[in-house]
Amino acid sequence: MFVDQVKVNVKAGNGGNGIVSFRHEKYVAYGGPFGGDGGKGGDVIFEADPNMITLMDLRYHRKIKATPGENGKTKKMHGANGQDTIVKVPLGTIVKHADTGQIVADLTQPHQQQIVAHGGRGGRGNYHFKSSRNTAPKYAEDGKPGEEFDCIVELRVLADVGLVGFPSVGKSTFLDAVSRAHPEIGDYPFTTRAPNVGVVETKDGRSFILADLPGLIEGASQGKGLGHEFLKHIERCRVILHVIDMGGEEGRDPVQDYKIINDELGSYQMRLLERPQIVVANKMDLDAAKENLQRFKATYPDVPVFETCTIIHEGLDPVLRKAADLLASTPPFPIMDDWGQDAGVTYTLEAKPKDFEIIKVEPHVFEVKGPKIDRSFDITKLNTEEDYYLFSQRMRYMGIDDALRKAGCQDGDTVRIHGFEFDFIES
Repeated sequence: MFVDQVKVNVKAGNGGNGIVSFRHEKYVAYGGPFGGDGGKGGDVIFEADPNMITLMDLRYHRKIKATPGENGKTKKMHGANGQDTIVKVPLGTIVKHADTGQIVADLTQPHQQQIVAHGGRGGRGNYHFKSSRNTAPKYAEDGKPGEEFDCIVELRVLADVGLVGFPSVGKSTFLDAVSRAHPEIGDYPFTTRAPNVGVVETKDGRSFILADLPGLIEGASQGKGLGHEFLKHIERCRVILHVIDMGGEEGRDPVQDYKIINDELGSYQMRLLERPQIVVANKMDLDAAKENLQRFKATYPDVPVFETCTIIHEGLDPVLRKAADLLASTPPFPIMDDWGQDAGVTYTLEAKPKDFEIIKVEPHVFEVKGPKIDRSFDITKLNTEEDYYLFSQRMRYMGIDDALRKAGCQDGDTVRIHGFEFDFIES
């Protein structure tokens, strides 16, 4: 089965905690703090594997996790770093944030690697906090959490030239005739439901990758038929080879077919019409082909047309030479994220969410919420007087004290954090 899009959850490893430890040796007076740092959490890394052609493996592994870093050890020993998790995907794969559509990885080179989720930093041991005023600190830092989010993994076929056209115009037959690829060929619409790729070599020794892409229909840019599932595979192609059934075997008008396909390519946001296009008039052995070709040239006098009959391998060499010539002068087109800024679409950046907010629950009771509070507060770490002192200092550094005062909090009022209550005391 050809799988070209999967939604997965990636979770990098958390950083290990620093520890509180003191040096205890018979002949070392006042040994001091001796706690080591926690190890860094493992990263989630995607790697392009030339031997893979589908995302089938990810379909059955929707949760990808890296290992956490180890906690620090005594004698100032650093905890082991977490092991990275490497996910192998086919060439041409992109990874996007599921929420924003922002591209975080675009893998186009063999064995190219990209960190998708970064592991958390390890916490510092108590020996880092030694000072002239506090020679025996009894606290250490916790490790930071690793990144976690849902992402969309998409395979966009890595080909130089893409075959486009209505179903049953002869695209699969063309690929079969010019390469060693053997796509399914049938006398019914949508025989090809997944991209097929083959290597083509011209008689003068040049070669390129040709992709037979599933057939377009009217409305594909709005999602009809195979819709975006098809159009996204054209994005990496530098040249478009537009195949037209000039004999009208399926009862369609070739002149109208050309207009409809180009309208769909133009409606898609990825600037597909900026790519050079080769028009191939196929099935020229049919009775109506000559007449339709004359009408086509009269309607589009500036469009060069190559006449072929792919079923008997006639007229293919000039098409391949023309494609190789265009590839030599056409640079790659960048893959854009869902914001579409390179396509001229106006977009606005959302304001950065607040680290925390103060909510007045009832008279003299205030609640503190926010993503930074979620990361910083852990009731299990408040065990000693020094822990509470460090916690209050962190709250003051984050600006929570001033924010409470601005919200109307006074001496003796109650402050709630994660369901736990504290008294607000003006010092």
